Amino acid sequence: MSPRSPGRRRPLLCAAVAAAVLVSGTAATTVYVKAQAHDATALVSKVAAPSEGGTPTVDRDAQLAEAVADAVAGHDGQVSVAVLDVAGGASAAYASGDGTYDTASIVKVDVLAALLLRAQDEGRELTAQEKAYATTMIENSDNAATTALWDVIGRAAGLDAANRRLGLSGTSGGDGALWGLTQTTAQDQLTLLQQVFGVADDPVLSADSRAYVQGLMANVESDQTWGVSAAGDGDGSALKNGWLRRSTTGLWDINSVGRVTVGGADCLVAVVSNGSTTKEAGIALVEAVAAAAAAVVSGS
Repeated sequence: MSPRSPGRRRPLLCAAVAAAVLVSGTAATTVYVKAQAHDATALVSKVAAPSEGGTPTVDRDAQLAEAVADAVAGHDGQVSVAVLDVAGGASAAYASGDGTYDTASIVKVDVLAALLLRAQDEGRELTAQEKAYATTMIENSDNAATTALWDVIGRAAGLDAANRRLGLSGTSGGDGALWGLTQTTAQDQLTLLQQVFGVADDPVLSADSRAYVQGLMANVESDQTWGVSAAGDGDGSALKNGWLRRSTTGLWDINSVGRVTVGGADCLVAVVSNGSTTKEAGIALVEAVAAAAAAVVSGS
């Protein structure tokens, strides 16, 4: 599946309205500058309009859209992001294009969540073999282990059923054995992170299940610690990355989801992207957007 082509230029205001900064070098930067100039008054109004009590409100979606536009300058590809300050409760989301992306290997967290839900329903622990597969799937991003567990959960049908319970409304499992082509949104990935890290309003995973996933995500192998970790202050990130070069275009899907610590506070960050010319370029794009997003909600 090739990355989606840019649509009409739309005003850069917030995730729900703007959702349209596409990056393709100088041309995209020019489009953004024109849109920003045209809508400067509206943007200020969104950020600074007073509430009923006379206190200025903060439209963090608008702030995030502006921050993303700065972060993507000079990068190729499309990107979407959703972020939450766990303690403070501030959140923001930004989506480009139609907001739907290939998961690549970030789906492995979702597969594990579905497996744990299945085990919870059956009143049992994971088997030794399931634990072995889960460990290599998350920590090493092993594809064979993922395929084995994809079959255990019932492939796309099983994933979709689990996601309905987890609160994911914009994610659909990949066809057949193609779990990496599961379609998702940044907002859905943030919803999944809220379940995994125990901050969802309606937790579905048990405390033991959550601790299990968190432990694996905190122990990914060293050459896979890029991505949302760039938004954090140092060690302590728990994450899962995904990368996939599409055979039809030669372009890269690069995704990263997880928990980071910013200024002493935990943030959940989900970034999905496509259309990068190289893996390294996609990583740079995702890291820049992750750092910008965390700064918006944390005030750092």
